[in-house]
Amino acid sequence: MNRPITLAFTAALLALSPANASEPRTIPGVADAYKSDAFDPNPMAAIDTALAKAKQSGKPVLLVMGTGGCHDSAWLANLIATERFAPVRGRYEIVYADIGMPHIRGSSRNPEVAKRFGFRIKGTPTVAILDANGTVLNRKAAPKWRNAASRSDDEIYNELMG
Repeated sequence: MNRPITLAFTAALLALSPANASEPRTIPGVADAYKSDAFDPNPMAAIDTALAKAKQSGKPVLLVMGTGGCHDSAWLANLIATERFAPVRGRYEIVYADIGMPHIRGSSRNPEVAKRFGFRIKGTPTVAILDANGTVLNRKAAPKWRNAASRSDDEIYNELMG
């Protein structure tokens, strides 16, 4: 008797779900939210500059290690560039380091970036929060960003502002 009710309830929930849950999301004002040119192909100087600015400003550095062709990396970079994320941009010195996709054989770039901060990249983006001395403040959470395009905007905002 409970099984038909459960099946009917499940069917009703599915009817309320989006037609295609894997449908690409959009970001207003961004032609392709899954592509970005924000990632610096030679990021070491930008990292050094951000760390120097962090010493002056007292802000932490948000180091986004990814690549513009990675849908999760690009999504995050494009989202951070929106008006809603202006407080995030104000909170951090931000660097987008193009490291390619080191977790895919032959797709790595700038391996010295991950090595400098003690990361073995398992997916992109890897998002490190650094103090002004370059110490990683979120070592456990940094690799967990590789699903950024699947996260809600609120979740991303809250984590970066938390």
